[in-house]
Amino acid sequence: MGIVNTEINQKTIKEAVSLNGVGLHTGKDVTLTFKPSEANSGIAFKRVDLEGEPIIEADANYVTNTQRGTRLEKNGVAIQTSEHVLAALIGLDIDNVIIELNASEPPILDGSSKFFVEAIEKAGVTELDAFREEYVVSDVISYADEETGSEILVMPAKEYQVTTMVDFGTKVLGTQNATLNHIADFKKDIADSRTFSFLHELEMLLEHGLIKGGDLNNAIVYVDKAISPNTMEKLKVAFKKDAIAIKPNGILDNLTLHHPNEAARHKLLDVLGDLALIGTRIRGKVIANKPGHYINTQFAKKISKLIKNERRNNVPNIDLGQPPLMDVTQIMAMLPHRQPFLLLDKVFELSDNHVVGMKNVTMNEEFFKGHFPGAPVMPGVLICEAMAQTGGILVLSTVPDPENYLTFFMKMDNVKFKQKVVPGDTLIFKCTLISPIRRGICHMQGYAYANGKLCAEAELMAQISKVK
Repeated sequence: MGIVNTEINQKTIKEAVSLNGVGLHTGKDVTLTFKPSEANSGIAFKRVDLEGEPIIEADANYVTNTQRGTRLEKNGVAIQTSEHVLAALIGLDIDNVIIELNASEPPILDGSSKFFVEAIEKAGVTELDAFREEYVVSDVISYADEETGSEILVMPAKEYQVTTMVDFGTKVLGTQNATLNHIADFKKDIADSRTFSFLHELEMLLEHGLIKGGDLNNAIVYVDKAISPNTMEKLKVAFKKDAIAIKPNGILDNLTLHHPNEAARHKLLDVLGDLALIGTRIRGKVIANKPGHYINTQFAKKISKLIKNERRNNVPNIDLGQPPLMDVTQIMAMLPHRQPFLLLDKVFELSDNHVVGMKNVTMNEEFFKGHFPGAPVMPGVLICEAMAQTGGILVLSTVPDPENYLTFFMKMDNVKFKQKVVPGDTLIFKCTLISPIRRGICHMQGYAYANGKLCAEAELMAQISKVK
């Protein structure tokens, strides 16, 4: 099905809320503040410690490194280890929020999403006056890394679901699975699953100074090899402990597992956080075999590109030979426009939140006399006007007496023209509500297609007023 506008309202938080801690890899004290954000702004990080307080959107295209967590970078400004906080927002069904940081890395806290979830719940969640978009998966989409044997795919499903399957190749951990069938279960089943490391990895990280904020309270350490006296002394210093021991289940002491398969659940948490970088909600089941930040974010980039291409090239599938829902006579009974300014010939689809219309462009159009002699091109502003008239059908269909109303433009945003429209072209328009119609104000996304390609797009806002 592709991209759909659901009738589920977007969400943000009610008020700002802050947390304090240290970054796992930097060891720096950091304050993170969640702040409400407006509809369609998405999730974004703001570095309040830097001049100009630069913003880095949670976008897969900004991923630059995945060795020890997912690093985002835009114009030289970076955010490290973004996945745990992003997973908390997706797990609590948040669409729009600003995450302010006074350092490059969110606090590691206990190594899970638990405390981020608690902070967001403390702030409260509120609905916004805008519908949520979803990418409805209709075919299997996959990405594989032959070098590591990792694979991730998404298949059709009725809601967003995630399954992770991990095989660490060690006796202490072995093979584990985890599944999240309903996002509403994230807090209960996934949020408290902590990050983990194997002893051999930990030794390398300590040698290179890459785990300055770690202690035994924010990372599970699986002992996959014998600990030498020298390593034991280094661990005591690193974790500021007088004594360290190995528990019977093969992890360093001071921690008790929340779940027998906590490692697999944390990998699922990471998948949720990394796939948040797609920027659009997914309706489908994700299956990740041996997931990691690299393959997660590569898959997010692939899905993001598919969505971008589909959004721009998603030509409405209509049969122009079939009788329309509305012909030009019925359109004139609803719209006040008349020749030469009626720029809509037929309407093929009309629902509560979208409309599809059509215009045949001929050489007889008045505007071709001067635009341009010898090289007729339809003015872009008139393509937008035709889009708006198509949207006018949508908004006027909500009143019982549309003939008594006029429609007025309020604004146009993000207007882009992709290709020329010339005599002989058939224009197809699709307008979809961005937010519910309130007090006669219609906010919609409009697309115009010609010859099977996108030729123009614009965000339109109009108001209908009753004729006095």
